[in-house]
Amino acid sequence: MPFDELTFPAGLHLLSRWQSKDPEARERLKDIFDAGLGGQLDEAFSKPAPEDAVHACGSIDLMTLGLIFDLYGVTAEEFYKGDPERYVRAVMLNLKLLGMRKVYLSWPVYGFTAEALGQKMIYSDRFSPGTDPEDVLLDADNWQDRPPLDLTGVIPRVLDETLACYRRLTGFKPVLHLSAPYSLAADLYGQEHLIGALTHDPEFVNRFLDDLADTVLKPWIDHFFSQHPHGWVELSDASGSPFFIGPRNSRDVAIRSIQRLVDESPWGRRVYIANYRGDYVTQAKKRAGSSRRRSSHAVETESLSLEQLFDLKNSVCRDYVIQLADDRIPTPFYVEKAIERCIPLFVGIGATQIDRNSIADLETALRDTREMSIEHVEAIKTVARAIVDNGYEPDGPPWPGTVYFEDVSAESKFELIEVIVGTVRNEGAL
Repeated sequence: MPFDELTFPAGLHLLSRWQSKDPEARERLKDIFDAGLGGQLDEAFSKPAPEDAVHACGSIDLMTLGLIFDLYGVTAEEFYKGDPERYVRAVMLNLKLLGMRKVYLSWPVYGFTAEALGQKMIYSDRFSPGTDPEDVLLDADNWQDRPPLDLTGVIPRVLDETLACYRRLTGFKPVLHLSAPYSLAADLYGQEHLIGALTHDPEFVNRFLDDLADTVLKPWIDHFFSQHPHGWVELSDASGSPFFIGPRNSRDVAIRSIQRLVDESPWGRRVYIANYRGDYVTQAKKRAGSSRRRSSHAVETESLSLEQLFDLKNSVCRDYVIQLADDRIPTPFYVEKAIERCIPLFVGIGATQIDRNSIADLETALRDTREMSIEHVEAIKTVARAIVDNGYEPDGPPWPGTVYFEDVSAESKFELIEVIVGTVRNEGAL
C-alpha cells in the first residue's frame, strides 16, 4: 500500500487530526486523494472483504462529501452529479481510511429519486441535498399528470455511469439505491400532506403508491437489470417506517406497495428494503384520548405485534435480518429470528451514537462503545455459526453479517469509529 494511512487504524488517526484542523493532516489527505482520484490506487478497491469474519461497513457518502469539499472546494451538487469516477474513487478511498473492508456505495437516495421526476431540490456546499418542502411537485389535483420518468435524464444517467464505474473498478455486483414508493410519494407530495391523506383517504395513497411503482420504479429497475442482471436493488423507505406512520399503516400502505412490486416482477427476488425503523412502537401503549389526534408519529401503535411486524419486514428483506439503532428492541430477539430463518444478522450503529457533538464524557463513551461493539459482534457470530450448522451455504454478501454504520459524517467521532471497527476486526473471526 503506497500510503500507510490506508491501513487500520492509521487512516482514522489521520482523519481525527484533520477534524481537529491540523494543516499537516489536511495536506496528507490531499496527497492521498490526489493519487486516488487520479486512478493510482484502483488496485486496492477490488479486494473482497474476508468471508471468515464479521464485517463493518456503512453509509459514508456525507462524510466523503465533507472531505472533498474541504480538500478541493467541490460542492454537493458537483460531487454527487459532476464526475461519477471521482465519486466512486472518493468513497472507496474513504472506506479504506475508515478501516472498513466491506465495500458499500450509496448516494442521497431520497433526493435523487425525486429529483429525477422534476422535484425542486435544495443543494448546499457540504451537506447532503434534499427536496424543497416548500415547493412540492405534486398535489391531489395533479398527481396523475406527472411527466413520465426520463431514463436519459441527468439523475438516471449519473447513476448508470456511477454503477458502471463501480463495477469496473471493483468487479463487484452493483446495487441500485432508490426511494421506495411511500418515501418517494412523501418527497413529491410533501410529508405532512401525505400524512393527512393517509389519515383521511388511505385508498388514495395506495393508488398513488401503485402509480409510482408502475410508472417510475418498475421501468427504472427494468433498465438497471438490463445492464446488470446479477445486481441488486435496495429501496429506502424511512418515511414509511412504523416509527413515523405506525405499524398498521406500514403494513397496509408502505410495505404493501413493496410486496406488490416484488411479487409481480421477474426480478423481485433481487429487490429488498432494510431500513424500516422503530420496532419498539409495537410495544407502546396508546395514550388516553390519542385516537382523535394523529400526527406523523406513532399512528395505531398497538395494532400489530412485534412478531407480526418482523414477519412483514422479513417479507421484503429476505436475505438477512437487521436491527437498527432506532428499533430499541433487545438484540437477542433479532438473533433468535435470524437463526430461525437461517439468514445472517446485521446490527446498526445510529448516527447519534457516533456524533462528536453528543459526547458528554469521552472516556465513558469509549467504554460504552467498546462494550456495545463486543455485544454486536458476538451476536452476529452466534447467528453465523448457528445457521451454518443448520444448512446455510455462504455465497458472498450478506454472509457472515455486518456491523452497519447508518450514517457517517464529518461530525462523527473517529475515536468511537476506531473502537467499533477495531472490535469487528479483532473479535470478528468465526
